[in-house]
Amino acid sequence: MWTVQDAKNKFSAVVEAAMAGMPQEVTRRGRPAVVVLSSKEYHRLLAGAVKARESFADHLMAFPGGDPDRADVKQGAPRADFARTGAAPRDVTF
Repeated sequence: MWTVQDAKNKFSAVVEAAMAGMPQEVTRRGRPAVVVLSSKEYHRLLAGAVKARESFADHLMAFPGGDPDRADVKQGAPRADFARTGAAPRDVTF
């Protein structure tokens, strides 16, 4: 673990350690701030995250009540797990 000042002063050592497969954590004011890792490791992590990510459509369909094939959704009936708060809509003049 490096402080920001030490990492600045010994940046080459930080980079060499990261390239050797040892991610380097840098702290600022005693708190973790950043991690320096090799480009190879970064791209490996990025590819794994992209592969695990679902599509936006799948994300929306996973929302509770997002199944359009349900009879109560089609009929517009309120769902028990999405009970209304009882607040009435405000009057609007057009």
